[in-house]
Amino acid sequence: MDPKFTIEQTNTFLPDGLPLNTNVESFLGPEGERERGARILTLEDSLGIAVHSSRSYQSRKEQLYLSALSLSLTRHQFTPIFSAQGNANYGGETERAVRVGIDEATGQPKVIVSDNLVEQQRVAASGSVSGSWLIRDVGRLTTAMTTDFIRFVTGDPRLVSQSQLTATFTRPLLRNAGFMQELENLTQAERQLLYDLRDFTRYRKDFSVQIATAYYGVLGNRDVARNLFLNLQSSRKNAERSRALAQEGRITQADLGRLEQQVFSAESAWINAVRNYQQGLDNFKIQLGLSVDTHLLLDDRELESLQIRDPNLSVDDSIYVALAARLDYLNVKDELADAERKVKLAANFLKPQADFATAVSLNSNPDRNTGFQLPDPQRYNWNAGLNVDLGLDRKAERNAFRSAMISRNRAARAIMQQEDDIKLQVRDSWRTLDQAKRNYEISELGVKLAERRVEEQNLLAELGRAKAQDQVDAQNDLSSSKNQRTQAVVTHTIARLQFWDNLGILYIKDNGQWEENQNAKAR
Repeated sequence: MDPKFTIEQTNTFLPDGLPLNTNVESFLGPEGERERGARILTLEDSLGIAVHSSRSYQSRKEQLYLSALSLSLTRHQFTPIFSAQGNANYGGETERAVRVGIDEATGQPKVIVSDNLVEQQRVAASGSVSGSWLIRDVGRLTTAMTTDFIRFVTGDPRLVSQSQLTATFTRPLLRNAGFMQELENLTQAERQLLYDLRDFTRYRKDFSVQIATAYYGVLGNRDVARNLFLNLQSSRKNAERSRALAQEGRITQADLGRLEQQVFSAESAWINAVRNYQQGLDNFKIQLGLSVDTHLLLDDRELESLQIRDPNLSVDDSIYVALAARLDYLNVKDELADAERKVKLAANFLKPQADFATAVSLNSNPDRNTGFQLPDPQRYNWNAGLNVDLGLDRKAERNAFRSAMISRNRAARAIMQQEDDIKLQVRDSWRTLDQAKRNYEISELGVKLAERRVEEQNLLAELGRAKAQDQVDAQNDLSSSKNQRTQAVVTHTIARLQFWDNLGILYIKDNGQWEENQNAKAR
């Protein structure tokens, strides 16, 4: 993993530091002029750009980040969580006026209620501070401090308030499934982040292979255009020579027509090849996360430096390495452990429930009606007891238990399936490597043979003894053999990278570049 992992896209690709192309290749025809002034992009530069600019790569990074966010919330549930809230309002109402007077008969003070209405205004407010702590292997502790007060603004200027401090504690006893469920959520969230880390690490490997495949694919299309252009030039040369021989009556008009038709076919194939190259280059820019208008050119030297490297591993050793190093295989095996934990959790829900619960509260003195009142330690109440559920109806829990067992059995089968899939991938990669190597060797021999055939046909043509069909076949076979040789070495390189990836030992640097495994011999 990148130790500086971030989802912030702070790196913007600036091509100014890349070397400038000053050559114009004739095999691209009129389109070759567009490459003048283009920046030459190596494979390593392409991987670095893709890591920082690719839209799909950025989405996978954000997906991993969201998984980490989810875990942070789950862990937060096991820390003391505090909250505070309050409200205040100002209001008034009319009521009959009340005053204290002297009773004329007794001479004692008395309350006199008037028929006049007066407005009584007041300020009322309340607030609370609470905390909750889910303690691992212990239980849940909650506390709350609440207070209410009313200040009369007009009329009786009293401050009436009351406060209360409460604390509760709950501990599962007989069936601790509720508590285990909370722990399971935390455990699963932590393990899910581990799975996502492994998936992202494997994605980085697959992503680098995909970029390399596309890069070499574009260079391969460029090489095909070059070979077809050479074929077109040779076809034109043969046609011109045949016209001179036809004027002398040394070849038939049918042979001349066959060679002229070859020129048209070669030109059509060349035009299509140039178009495919340009289309592949534009698609590669989008894959890197760049604009199609970016003026870039891939480095031809990358294709020339490719070699056939054979892995120095047997098929059995390769499978052994893959089963030990593949991160997705580790995920599948760990998911079986997850399923087994969930079976135990579901079985616990089948038991009766008995929870120990206790609560303590302190109240303010209700006899005091002036001033701000705090909870009075002498005015308390408490209770403790058991909450019991005998579990007479456990149909839903029974179904959940059976579902958990089925999921466990599926997880066990998934391990066997994944193991077979890995073995199949490794064997297929091995066969692909061997096939590409053999194809390269055959294409090397084919190029040499086709070159000798072309030379022979050229000598015969100068003597006027060549057949048009033989000339066409020899020239087409030479072009086809060169294309096959290029395709074989590219296929072998990508298959080798895919082979290391399937073994789980393709190590990727921060810039997306891989470290070539040393267990490979160049040929």
